[in-house]
Amino acid sequence: MKDKLKTLLKNSYSPYSHFRVAAIAVMKDGNEFNGVNVENASYGDSICAERSAILNAISAGYHKYDFDKLYIMCDSSKVGMPCFACRTVINELLEKDCSIICMNPSGDTEIHTVKELCPYPFNEEDLRHGGDNA
Repeated sequence: MKDKLKTLLKNSYSPYSHFRVAAIAVMKDGNEFNGVNVENASYGDSICAERSAILNAISAGYHKYDFDKLYIMCDSSKVGMPCFACRTVINELLEKDCSIICMNPSGDTEIHTVKELCPYPFNEEDLRHGGDNA
């Protein structure tokens, strides 16, 4: 998977930060969906690689909890972690024991579950109890 991610990094559109990120969402049936970060001069309109890969899978017809693993590579000597916007999407669509495999191009790797990355998530339970204090 390391070589696939390194190749995918080349597709990143990151002319502002020059921080390339690639992700591959692996589905329970073995299909894979690629994603890269795509920046915009209006930074808020940029999309991260993790969300790009996850949303590609959803766009292809997959559903919540169809994900097996998510691989992420940042073009850095450090092993990067998903930002909090990505963690929110990861928490929404991947099961809590799903593995998030983060690595750098040298192959240094950290593996976390969704539950470890998102120990205090905002989720559907929060929405169900939103009017309790009104």
